[in-house]
Amino acid sequence: MTETLETVSPVDGSVYAERPLATRDQIAAALERAGAAQAAWKQVPMAERAAICRRMVDAFVARTDAIAEEISWQMGRPVSQTPGEVRGFEERARHMIDIAADALADIPVEPKDGFTRFIRREPLGVVLIVAPWNYPYLTSVNSVVPAILAGNAVILRHSGQTPLCAERYAECFAEAGLPEGVFQFLHMRHADTEDLIRHPGIDFVAFTGSVPGGHAIQQAAAERFIGVGLELGGKDPAYVRADADVGHAVENLVDGAFFNSGQSCCGIERIYVHGDVYDDFVGGFQALTRQYRLGSPLEPATTLGPLVKASAAEFVRSQIADAVAAGARPLIEPKDFPADAPGTAYMAPQALVDVDHGMRVMTEESFGPVVGLMKVSGDDEAVALMNDSVFGLTASIWTRDADAALALGDRVETGTWFMNRCDYLDPALAWTGVKDSGRGCTLSQVGYEALTRPKSFHLRTAL
Repeated sequence: MTETLETVSPVDGSVYAERPLATRDQIAAALERAGAAQAAWKQVPMAERAAICRRMVDAFVARTDAIAEEISWQMGRPVSQTPGEVRGFEERARHMIDIAADALADIPVEPKDGFTRFIRREPLGVVLIVAPWNYPYLTSVNSVVPAILAGNAVILRHSGQTPLCAERYAECFAEAGLPEGVFQFLHMRHADTEDLIRHPGIDFVAFTGSVPGGHAIQQAAAERFIGVGLELGGKDPAYVRADADVGHAVENLVDGAFFNSGQSCCGIERIYVHGDVYDDFVGGFQALTRQYRLGSPLEPATTLGPLVKASAAEFVRSQIADAVAAGARPLIEPKDFPADAPGTAYMAPQALVDVDHGMRVMTEESFGPVVGLMKVSGDDEAVALMNDSVFGLTASIWTRDADAALALGDRVETGTWFMNRCDYLDPALAWTGVKDSGRGCTLSQVGYEALTRPKSFHLRTAL
């Protein structure tokens, strides 16, 4: 009997989608198709690959309304915000398409009489992409489009919470004229995914998800000499200096902490504020947070939707309770958010003061609508606290002094360093993390390096 995947919507607890899980025979057949298709696809000229990918993006954007509503039902983000994921998808995809020809061009070396020498970027083969639910398109597009542009075939295994996203990719690629087998998706069990990673037909794995998930992926791949790209957790810090524009910092850091109900790997989870501006910042942060409207993500007025599951909300509530028991003070009354309901996925935002690094909420990834605000005496203390983490995805500083921002950025252990901005991916820059936030890189010209291998051509032309 075929096993079935059920996607339970956080909106109302209903089963939103049901899909059969792939059998072992279906997985083997998909892998065989991918290998055969890739051998032909890598011979297709770059201009044609790019044209197909552009048509795919066009087809995707044309489905904006339907895609946006599906995201809300599958993972709970408000419908007022989900169209932004389509816009972000388009921005990243078009950027990677536009730079592909240069990024993947042959690399010349210095001339040498009697020889032709260059380095070619060879596609790896079949790329397995394991994508998460929190930003189901923005995380996956970072690898899907560049992998195909580079001449690889792709098998996408999307989260069981957002299975329709994989199907939308397939629809759009088919409409764009991508040859059959170059892109495929599989709804799979975890065990079958790990077995697929061990198969010699897979040449690279791109994974976005939790730290435990990353360990499982790496362990499965360790039996083989293949590359693995891992974008894992975060506990991203911000530092508000004494010379910051406090209003600007408040506006952006509240959004950075609570957008997508805090379910972002690069969301703001801890904020260090210089004592000179601490009171002003805390007051502004509290006032702006109170303006959120928690409710059904299908209502246009909602600005804060449910977490993806009730269990995720309970985890965040436990962090808050532990912190309060240890002396932290909450700034927000959950009763001011009528939709807040313990035992459900609907949870009010929370900001905590009087926190320290002995509390889980300041060291353990929350992935929910909570943030700790901590007073610091200056730059050195802020840098030490920002670095006091097993994670290092992004970090931000809020200051009017660009020179100071650059100098402090050199001292902070992070993949991306922001000044007066946070919770954003610029596709022209490398998206990468350090420590338990993972390894490898997507986006930018550098992102193509993991999806290709260098192949040297050394031709003696004069005998």
